[in-house]
Amino acid sequence: MSELIAALPMYDWPEVRDAIDAQWALLRDALRQRGVDAPEAIVRRNGDLPAVPGGIHDAAGNLIAPDPATLPPDELDFHKLWLHPALLFAQTCWGPMELGLSQHVQVVGQPSYDAYEGGQGELYCSALVMRAGEGDEVRSPADGKAVLPLDRIRGKRFTFNSLDSMSGIIALTRDLKAAGETLDIFSSRGESGGHRGSIVTVAEGRADVAAIDCESWALAQRFEPAARKVVIVGWTARRKGLPFITARTTPEKTVQAMREALAGLAQQPRIQRVG
Repeated sequence: MSELIAALPMYDWPEVRDAIDAQWALLRDALRQRGVDAPEAIVRRNGDLPAVPGGIHDAAGNLIAPDPATLPPDELDFHKLWLHPALLFAQTCWGPMELGLSQHVQVVGQPSYDAYEGGQGELYCSALVMRAGEGDEVRSPADGKAVLPLDRIRGKRFTFNSLDSMSGIIALTRDLKAAGETLDIFSSRGESGGHRGSIVTVAEGRADVAAIDCESWALAQRFEPAARKVVIVGWTARRKGLPFITARTTPEKTVQAMREALAGLAQQPRIQRVG
C-alpha cells in the first residue's frame, strides 16, 4: 500500500465526489504505469493523513505545521494537507502559494478551464455576483480583462470565501487597485468559508456582492439552488488557475512522471473537470 497521499479538494462538492474519484482513478493508473506508487484513493479528512510525530518541519528544521493526528479527524485542513511531507499530488490556489506555500511545494502543472465561461486554457477568472434584479447579467469578456461595475458595488456588503483566496478576494483587490479603488469601496467585508457559502450568503441577503471562480460558479449552477437567486454583474481579469502541486521533497523523476501523465490525460476529459 502506498505511503503517499493525494487529494483534489478544491472542487470536491458532495454532488460530484464520484466524478472526482473517477478522475483520480484515471490519473492514479497513469502514474502507476509510469512507476509511481500512487495511492489507491484520495484523502478527504485530517484522519486520513499519516501522522507526523513532532509535527511537520521545513527543510531548515523549522516547525511549520502540527502533527495531523492532533487535528479534528473529520475535517480537512487544506494547509496541513499541502504541507504534508507525504504529499504526492494535490491542487491548491495561487493565493496561498504567494503567501508562502510555494517555498514548501513544487508545481506539477495547471489544469485547463476551457470548459467554463470565464476560462481560457490555464487561465480563469471570477464572476462578480449580486442578487437577481440588482443588475443586468454580464457575459465574460473575450479579451479577459476585468469588468468592474464600480457604481453598482460601491457601498455594498462584500463576502468572500477566505482571505488567502486568489479568486475570492485577491484578484478583485488587484483589479480594484488597477481601477484606482480599494476594497474600501464596500461598506463591509465578511468571510463565508467557501464559494458556495458566498453564493448562499448573497442570495439570502446577508451580503450583496461576492467573487466566485468560474468553475465553482458552473458547479453552483448545477447543484446550488441559491445560484438561481443571483446574477453575474461583472468579472475579474483572467489569471492562472489552481495549480497541481507535490511536496518539495518529491524526487524529480516522480515529478516528471506526473507531468507526463497529466499531458497524456489532456486528450481526455481533464483531470479537474466534473460533469
